[in-house]
Amino acid sequence: MSKKKKKPAPHAALLGVGLDNEDGHKRITTGEQFAIFGGSDETHGRMTETAMKTFEELKSRKKQLHQVEPDELAEILHKSTPR
Repeated sequence: MSKKKKKPAPHAALLGVGLDNEDGHKRITTGEQFAIFGGSDETHGRMTETAMKTFEELKSRKKQLHQVEPDELAEILHKSTPR
């Protein structure tokens, strides 16, 4: 009897990289589906807030990150970015 291989569960994650750090601090924030590295205190905070709001919006749409098309994700990220 042959065993059928299970398809791996789809996985997606967001990665944020801040390049404007001049104070020597190493900032790293991770979540279940995101990681944010570097940046100034302000930049790192904005990226973290954007990630959190993005996942809140996905939850309100009843979708997982791997289920959204790039255009929809771009719209959500734009909407979630603090001004």
